[in-house]
Order: sequence, then structure tokens, then C-alpha cells
Amino acid sequence: VEARLTPEIVYAGSKLAIYEMLSTGTTAFIDMYFFPDETAKAAKELGIRAKLGPPILGLDANLDALKKEIITFAKNYERDELIKPFINVHSIYACPLEALDLSKNLSEELNLDIQIHVSETRKEVFDCKKKYGVFPVELLGKRGFLSERVQMVHLGWITSWEIGLIRKRNAKVTHCPTSNMKLATAGFFPFKEMHDMGITIGIGTDGAASNNCLDMFREMKNAVLLQRNNYWNTDLKAYHVLQAATVNGAKIFGINSGKIAPGYLADLIIINPYSPNLQPIRNDNLISNIVYSAIGTNVEITIVNGKIVYDSRNREQIERIREEIKQIGEKINEFIIQEH
Repeated sequence: VEARLTPEIVYAGSKLAIYEMLSTGTTAFIDMYFFPDETAKAAKELGIRAKLGPPILGLDANLDALKKEIITFAKNYERDELIKPFINVHSIYACPLEALDLSKNLSEELNLDIQIHVSETRKEVFDCKKKYGVFPVELLGKRGFLSERVQMVHLGWITSWEIGLIRKRNAKVTHCPTSNMKLATAGFFPFKEMHDMGITIGIGTDGAASNNCLDMFREMKNAVLLQRNNYWNTDLKAYHVLQAATVNGAKIFGINSGKIAPGYLADLIIINPYSPNLQPIRNDNLISNIVYSAIGTNVEITIVNGKIVYDSRNREQIERIREEIKQIGEKINEFIIQEH
């Protein structure tokens, strides 16, 4: 089905995802997928921030054509208020090594960040070691790929010296706990070790296809519970994952956001503290309740760039959204049925 996707279906799917994100309190997202212009169009229409770029994918990928596509996309959105262009190189195993060099050079030339999937599965790590003689993060380091511009996603199968290399090069990382559990990738994301070394850690969903849900409250809870279960201790606290999902997420995106402070963007959400699942609530249990008890439906208002883009109390808006979601769902189902 994916090979026969059309721009129209990607646009529809993007709107569906953005509606879910806005209604559950997400103000910005980073995406790696086909037809990024369609996702950008949906993001601008609905008022959410998006970090996007054409994906570099395939061992036989036409790198010259992709280079032109990336440059064009970057120029089209370089001054956009909501869209931040960047470079999406899928992974070591799904791209030629020349794609890493291209990404690095374009990143320096155009001042763009890079996103890449790294060490998600044991097979990926073993194959890299067998083919190149080093582990994935080591390979990226040897090719001069790692820098403060790079965000690596997953990292469930990495060594202690690779963590040190990430810190040395000031690269950033993103943990996708629910996706890792659903896809049974096993391994273990070393959250506490990375945090203690000062590495910037974000939290992601990995997208609906490998998660089924885009609720960041669920991701925060799953992230901290996984760590506690595997370490047999409670060293990782609720505020660690809240920071990862807010302030650190904004750092990875490349904006001053994630908290209410002078000089920061007006991207924020309002939660109903009187929801049954959040009571009793006090100053001393506020963060704990947000991480362990809150769910996306507790969000009443989502504000992006100072504008209210989702208001659960606005019945007219909610009814309009529900009707459009229904139509989008039917359109996507028709496409899937036809392709099968």
C-alpha cells in the first residue's frame, strides 16, 4: 500500500494525525515521510508547528535528485512561521553510505538539522558490525556525521562507548517507548545514563503506523515505567520525562519553547485539573499526576504561536472537526480497500 500512496492520501492522513495531536496537547511535531509538502500544507492549515523534509530512503536512491529536492524544500520554507525544513536520512541499513555524506554536507551548507533512525533492532546492529566492522553510532562517528545538528531516533541497542561518543559530539536523541514495545524490538534505551551525561533526550511516538496513538501523555508514562521496570529502581523521575517531552523536544525541534518564560514562544496547553483522574491535585504531586495520571483528553485548549488552535469547549469547532475526521477516515479506508 505504501508504495502506491498519493499526495492526496498523505495530506488526508496528515490532517487526521494533526487533529489527534492538537486535541491531545501537542504543539509541534517532527516527521519523516513521503510528500512532505502535503504534510506542511496540512500543518499550516491547522496551525501546528512541523519539522519536515524529503526522506532519503533506498539503497538505490537517486542522491542527485534527492539533493535537489531537499534544497528546493528548504528554500520554500526557510522563512516559514510554522514549518522548519530539515534533512531526513532514514537509516544506515536502508541507505547507501554516500547518503550520510550527502546529508552531512547539505546540513553544513544549508544550516539544516538531520534526523536518522539508529540501532532500533538487534539485527540492524549485528548487520552493521558484520558489514562495516563497527556498531552504528561508531560508524556515524567515523564518517564525521555526528554533531549538534543530528537527532538519532530509537537507540535501543547501543554500547556504553557509543553513549560517550554521542555526548562528545553533542548529538541529540529521541526515545519511542510505545513503538519499541509494539514492534518487539527489545533492546533498551539507556535513558538515565544519557540524562546523567547531559545528552538532550526527547520522546516520540514514532507515528501512528508503529504506535497507533499520538498521545504524548501516554509516551511519558510508558517511558518512565519501562525504565523503572527494567532497572528495578525509581531513579528516573516523572520530571525527567516531562522535561524530555517539553523543553528537550523544543530543543530538538530548534525553537525556544516548552516552558512559559520571557523570550519563549507562546506554545502551551491548558489541562482541566478537576478531571477525576487528576484529583486530588496539589503543588507537590502536580508533575507526578501529569505524567502518571493525565491522558490526552484532559487537554482543554491547545495554543500555538499565541493562537488557540484547539478548544474542546468550542462546540462548533468540535463538531466541524468530528465531521471532517469522519470524512478523512472514510477516504483512507476506501484507498486501503482498493489497494488490497
